[in-house]
Amino acid sequence: MNTTPVPIEITLHQQSKSLELAFDDGLRYVLPFEFLRVFSPSAEVRGHGPGEEVLQVGKRNVVITGVEPVGSYAINLVFDDGHDSGLYTWEYLREMGKYQNGMWHDYLTRMEAANASRDPK
Repeated sequence: MNTTPVPIEITLHQQSKSLELAFDDGLRYVLPFEFLRVFSPSAEVRGHGPGEEVLQVGKRNVVITGVEPVGSYAINLVFDDGHDSGLYTWEYLREMGKYQNGMWHDYLTRMEAANASRDPK
C-alpha cells in the first residue's frame, strides 16, 4: 500500500512564478518555477547516472505553461522553454519542498563554480 501523501491542491501562481502544493497530511510547499525547472527529474537534466547531471543555466525567467496529471502519482510540467519531459512524482515534489533550501544553495554553488548565469542569454 502506498502511504505517500498526495496533493489535495495544486495551484499555479503565474505572477510570483511558483507552484503551490497542499498535501493531504497538512504540509504545504511553494516551489518557484525556476527551481522546478533546474531540478527536473528528466534524463535531459539528471543524465542517466551519477555524474551525468547537466547544469541548467539561464532559467531565471522560465514559466510553467501547463500541468498535466500522470495517473494518480505524478504531474508533468510544461515549461515555456520547451522542456516537458520530467515526471514529478508526489514523493519527489515533497522532497523538493522539504530540501528546497539546501538544493537551491547547492545549485547556486555549482552555477558559481561554472561561472554560469541564471539569466537567459
